[in-house]
Amino acid sequence: VGTDINGCYSSTTTTITVNSLPFITTNTASICVGQQTATLTANGANTYTWSPGTGLSATTGTAVTGTPSTTQTYTLSGTDVNGCIGNTTTTITVNTLPTITVNNASICIGQQTATLTANGADTYTWNPTSDLSAGTGSLVTGTPSVTQTYTVTGTDVNGCFNSNTTTITVNPLPTISANSATICVGQQTATLTATGASTYSWIPGTGLSATTGSLVTGTPTITQQYTVAGMDINGCINGTVTAITVNPLPTVTVNSATI
Repeated sequence: VGTDINGCYSSTTTTITVNSLPFITTNTASICVGQQTATLTANGANTYTWSPGTGLSATTGTAVTGTPSTTQTYTLSGTDVNGCIGNTTTTITVNTLPTITVNNASICIGQQTATLTANGADTYTWNPTSDLSAGTGSLVTGTPSVTQTYTVTGTDVNGCFNSNTTTITVNPLPTISANSATICVGQQTATLTATGASTYSWIPGTGLSATTGSLVTGTPTITQQYTVAGMDINGCINGTVTAITVNPLPTVTVNSATI
């Protein structure tokens, strides 16, 4: 209502329009540290600003990408055509990589099977798969003919993956040697000496002073063949065959004479 200097008055009407704030929405995201890029997309307004800019490709725009090194919460502000501003928050969760552990193994060529067990994740893949029982799984067995290094990659429930390496060492078999011997029945003792390993066993024990040891003596009554098995410091076993030959005594004859 307006009144002039003459005391005359008139009126008109006006309106204050109260606009509601824009309802801002955006997604959250989850990545593995150093492995993925997150995409955040805003809705509900015309222009947007993101704060802070830590790890983001931009601080304005409808869609931004992010690669923070640790879990980060962002504030998104959106301005509509009326200049009204709405806010919301979102988070990029940064998951750590799994720590993969796996044992090493040692076998003797052609004699054992190695078992490799991985831990630290949910699923596993092995590379290379040559001489392994499987290319996936937390537990695999292997029988390579030469020393082989394998890489195991483990993936956790968040889709994050990491790797570790392991080796199956293939040890050669020891080369066992032993002398043979010859005796006369009831007159000598034969000595047999084995070399090439750390411990030894002799089969059979017939006529021998012992069935273990690198050196044994023997007095069999007839020719006897023996197998000596030697084990080295790696637990690898090999053997050889030797014998004690028993010669009979000569039969001596002599005539009698008369003079």
